Amino acid sequence: MPKSQVRKKKVYTPPTDVRPTTTSSSSRKPSPVWLPITAVALIVVGIGWLVLYYLSEQEYPVMAWGYWNLAVGFGAMVASLALLSRWR
Repeated sequence: MPKSQVRKKKVYTPPTDVRPTTTSSSSRKPSPVWLPITAVALIVVGIGWLVLYYLSEQEYPVMAWGYWNLAVGFGAMVASLALLSRWR
C-alpha cells in the first residue's frame, strides 16, 4: 500500500488586517414583546376574516366589498409574515 503524500504547503490563512469585521450577535437587540403578539393576532384575524366570509356565503364581514374581503384576509396574513421576518 503506497504511503499518502504529506502536504508540502501550509494552509492559507488571510492576514488579520484584510479580514472583514464581523458584527457580533450581542450588538443586535432582541425583538420587542409586541412584535410576535401582533403577528399572531394578524394571522388569527386574517384566517377568521376568510372563514367568516366563506361561511356567511359572502355576506359578512363587509358585504359591499365583495371579493375584496379576500384581499383583507390574505393581506393580514402577509402583514404578519412581514412582521415575523423582523423577529429575532
